[in-house]
Amino acid sequence: MAPLATAAVAVAVAIGLIPRMMSHDVSRPTAERASDTGLLWRQWLVVSVAAVGLAHLLDPVAWQYLRKANIYDGDLGRLLRVQGFLPTWLFGALMLRLHGSGQSAVPRPALLLMLGPALSGAAAEVLKLLFRRLRPDAEAFGYAFRAFSDGPLSNRGMGLPSSHVMVAFGGAFAMARLFPRTRWVWYSLAAGCALTRVLAGAHFLSDTVVGACVSWLVVAWLSARLGPEHRHA
Repeated sequence: MAPLATAAVAVAVAIGLIPRMMSHDVSRPTAERASDTGLLWRQWLVVSVAAVGLAHLLDPVAWQYLRKANIYDGDLGRLLRVQGFLPTWLFGALMLRLHGSGQSAVPRPALLLMLGPALSGAAAEVLKLLFRRLRPDAEAFGYAFRAFSDGPLSNRGMGLPSSHVMVAFGGAFAMARLFPRTRWVWYSLAAGCALTRVLAGAHFLSDTVVGACVSWLVVAWLSARLGPEHRHA
């Protein structure tokens, strides 16, 4: 029970920091915003290192007890998995594009929702080639890695990080920036997607946590590149 209690505390701390990490008030002076941005990056680093380390400690527990092979047989499981399906977010981006069709350029919200999940998914594929950790074995717990000499450009069978989770959180973090009051809806759906990937035996818990952490980084970088945010209540 001790590891689970520790996990609960760590998750609560991380969740408490998310609204702060996702906030960015463009009305404040530039120097204040720059200082605030530096603080957010440091918070991200601390939360990510703690969360990823804890997830690795809990991997054996999750592998043993979080199992439901038929998780995708029901509608809820399919709903959660589809959050990690890139076209789900591309349709959302299309709706935002059509909503702002009077503008000469593609609206920033549509770009953020299109590129956030897309770049997160692309980053997942690249990171798999670098980490080269294989998916969980159904019979025995343990981390296995593929040598770089064995298909250096193939990520077949690799699971770190989870592509589904990175796409899901890429979309969730983008929506949280665009519509802050709805953020918990998107965070819950993305977290549900991550849970189903563990239940299905497709990923270790740490695969999903790494994915979530990196997705925040991708969306934060992309948001800064796209310029000032125009949030909706």
